[in-house]
Amino acid sequence: MSAKASFSLKSVLLSDDPSEVDWKELAVVFERAPLGKRLPATLRRTFRNSPVRCFAWHRGRLVGAGRVLTDFYRAALVLDVVVLPEYQGRGLGRKIMRFLTKRAKASNLILYAAPGREGFYRKLGYRKMTTAMALFPDPEERRRAGYLE
Repeated sequence: MSAKASFSLKSVLLSDDPSEVDWKELAVVFERAPLGKRLPATLRRTFRNSPVRCFAWHRGRLVGAGRVLTDFYRAALVLDVVVLPEYQGRGLGRKIMRFLTKRAKASNLILYAAPGREGFYRKLGYRKMTTAMALFPDPEERRRAGYLE
């Protein structure tokens, strides 16, 4: 397990600009978080195609990220919220979520949480839905990963 990083939330800069992102570095953040392996090209495409995104920087190092798909009115889907392990548990995830949801400008927010991370989102006011459904290209793999019943 990684030691906690020494930082204050004020020293973490949030940006929505993907032009400074090293997508290989972001792939490492996802793997270490741990949210699984992501291809840098896939991350580049998904984040650039998302109307709302957040990149968290500490002393020039990418330490977290997140993105939102939104219609800027009624509905928004929060995806890929990720923070390096040594930065977790100190308020950075909450700071990223505030940045994303404020910019989403939607009355209904839905998110895609990694199995085991639901407690973090519950503290932010999110609740499990009883009617959410999903269609995946490999549903058995998603079931094994804990995303489907």
